[in-house]
Amino acid sequence: MPQLNPGPWLAILIMSWFIYLFIIVFKTNNFKYNNNPNMQNVKKNKPQSWNWPWT
Repeated sequence: MPQLNPGPWLAILIMSWFIYLFIIVFKTNNFKYNNNPNMQNVKKNKPQSWNWPWT
């Protein structure tokens, strides 16, 4: 039974996953996150105290 012989198809499977995971993923990651986000407002505003009219 040829399907029980893992020689030919196992090497093809491993090489195709190697190509997919290492080459294609690295190429597509170059197109992601082209612009790094910058912090626009670094200052924190002080919270305003409440004015309680009944105290």
